[in-house]
Amino acid sequence: MKNYLLLLRPEQWVKNVFLFAGLIFSREFHDLEKAAISLTGFVIFSLLSSAGYIINDLVDYRLDLEIPTKKNRPIAAGKIKIPEAIFIAIVIVIITLYFASRMDREFFLTASGYIALSIAYSLFFKSMVILDVLMVAIGYVLRSVAGAVIIDVEISSWLILCTFLLALFIVLAKRRAEMLLLGHEADKHRRVLYHYSVDMLNQMISITISACIVSYCIYTLSPETVNKFHTRNLILTIPFVIYGMFRYLYVIEKKTGADMPNQALISDLPTIINFCLWIVTCILVLSI
Repeated sequence: MKNYLLLLRPEQWVKNVFLFAGLIFSREFHDLEKAAISLTGFVIFSLLSSAGYIINDLVDYRLDLEIPTKKNRPIAAGKIKIPEAIFIAIVIVIITLYFASRMDREFFLTASGYIALSIAYSLFFKSMVILDVLMVAIGYVLRSVAGAVIIDVEISSWLILCTFLLALFIVLAKRRAEMLLLGHEADKHRRVLYHYSVDMLNQMISITISACIVSYCIYTLSPETVNKFHTRNLILTIPFVIYGMFRYLYVIEKKTGADMPNQALISDLPTIINFCLWIVTCILVLSI
């Protein structure tokens, strides 16, 4: 049972919290029915992302055998056979897309696009410099879009842009951490890292983090946002966003290195407190 759980990588499900952006920023978090629908969407995307990780492990299992941090993954270690893993991935995709289709047509199309992107990434984009990080960031955007369409609310274009830039920052910071931790062995861990350098990633991160913070600031004070929520006080949430991004850089570089930044983040108390304070502040501001 443990190997099947490891195959699904539940620690990665934290990425799907982006799906709740539509619920929070539409001020529908008081609606228990829509909150339940959003939670169902979160479960569907979590299982879909697990199917994507299984496909990725199937594509890379030979390479994973040469990497200390990956060689014990169930498929690479031979604890779960390839035909069985393929069967599990197919079943998960079919079942989750079926339930997605029963919930909402646009949500089904978004979920289908997400798993198609995950497969394309594993087969093609993960080895293409720059496109690899862009495709991952688009995956985060699809999560946010799915969270909006499933409860039938409109999501701001600025919020979509912020999601894309934040996701891009997260991926670039992870690539940088991998480069620093693994050095000349980095391209064995992830082949596309051969085309990157720490200096190049530093420049990309600087551009992305600046663009993300500016975009979020503009979103909080844009006429569209002020007219929708009747407040300018969303600007009070900006310090939490800045701290969260800076803390992410610190955590993956100083605390655990590159292998499990997501696990590090969900176990990092300052990050958890900061995220909770951001959520509470958003809810209080939007409730007034």
